[in-house]
Amino acid sequence: MKKNEQNVHTYIQSFPAHVQVKLQKLREIIKQCDPDVEEKIAWGVPTFYDHGYLLQIAAYQTYIGFYTNPEALQHFEKRLAPYKTNHKNTTHLPLDVDIDETLIKDMVTYCVQMNRKKSK
Repeated sequence: MKKNEQNVHTYIQSFPAHVQVKLQKLREIIKQCDPDVEEKIAWGVPTFYDHGYLLQIAAYQTYIGFYTNPEALQHFEKRLAPYKTNHKNTTHLPLDVDIDETLIKDMVTYCVQMNRKKSK
């Protein structure tokens, strides 16, 4: 395991089991959508890169912060209606609600496409 992967692994392992499951699921979805993604701990949380900053995940007491970008939040505004967002880059994924894997996959794919388009 690479050092950066170990750091993300250590971050995930530092939480209770029910939170670990959700963080690991998000990590798997991100890697599934973008096999070229690079991950490391930045700003104290798992941060993912592909052609620059892609997104972050961070666990809190009652939710997981899913940090993308304003364009993604605007693009998925209707589908994000059930979630708390800040219209800057944050979506709160409550710990007591199942992760909408389809929504997360679509958001990750959208962010990857945006980053790659910007880098051309």
